[in-house]
Amino acid sequence: MIIFRMMNKRIVFIGTPDFAVESLRALVEGGYNVAGVITVPDKAVGKHQSVLQVSPVKEYALSQNLLLLQPENLEDPDFIEQLKNWEADLQIVVAFRKLPEIVWNMPPLGTFNLHASLLPQYRGAAPINWVIINGEKETGVTTFFLTHEIDTGKIIFQERISIEDTDNAGIIYDQLMKTGAGLVLKTVDAIIRNDVCPVEQKAITANEEILKPAPKIFKETCMIDWHKTTKEIYDFIRGLSPYPAAWTKLKTTRIEETLTLKIFEAEKILKPHNLAAGSIVTDGKKQLDVATSDGFIRILSLQLAGKKRMFIEDFLRGNTCCQSFD
Repeated sequence: MIIFRMMNKRIVFIGTPDFAVESLRALVEGGYNVAGVITVPDKAVGKHQSVLQVSPVKEYALSQNLLLLQPENLEDPDFIEQLKNWEADLQIVVAFRKLPEIVWNMPPLGTFNLHASLLPQYRGAAPINWVIINGEKETGVTTFFLTHEIDTGKIIFQERISIEDTDNAGIIYDQLMKTGAGLVLKTVDAIIRNDVCPVEQKAITANEEILKPAPKIFKETCMIDWHKTTKEIYDFIRGLSPYPAAWTKLKTTRIEETLTLKIFEAEKILKPHNLAAGSIVTDGKKQLDVATSDGFIRILSLQLAGKKRMFIEDFLRGNTCCQSFD
């Protein structure tokens, strides 16, 4: 009977990308009562904006015949009325934009968010990328109750995972996606049982601890600075791989030719040298090393603008005029 009452609580799920789908799937397959789903409006894409792209959450919701809302304006009276009609006991947010108070304060059991970091560290839109860029050895997922300020609400639960030196953002994304789905179920069960003791974020922060942000990443953020250390550049590359990917400009021996390329995989070589940052050392066949401030970055796979991703051997086979990187 207790289990039935727990499963009977009405849950509204709010999210957009694949990362959110894993949690929604866990709820559906776990037999929880998902009363409805909220996601972003369809997006026009393609050369002539003639194709409508739906979010992964919408795609999954439709496959499960779940009720769906896609509001343009989260404070629109019609949307608010429809949401009220779902009579949610609890709302769950995974990877969505900021909600107005009229939405997150609506259900009697509250609204909680799943965030892909160990809050209060790495508040913001890109926590997975930034923890790797900053060379962290550990990260995790956090569930917390929503409040007015983004990513600042009281913490419910956290789950930690380690970051290996060879992990990139894609690997950690997949791990946290699965770990996060399990934490969502744990959090739902505890809230319904009234067995949670939420903790203020400031209560778990050391007095002198510096909080590291995780702001949204733009194209200009992703350009490699070859004057940095080998480790900094190596972490930067893996922190942005496979998406949005670190990029750089390659000067060639051809007059006024510069190639733009993305780098997905690399190795770090700590070796003293007297070369200028960005200088290239290559055998022209299988190896291309780029000088940093204290060593080299050995590029393993990359992508030229407008081309497919390729291994360095394939790149060198068609580009014998490499000079230096900017």
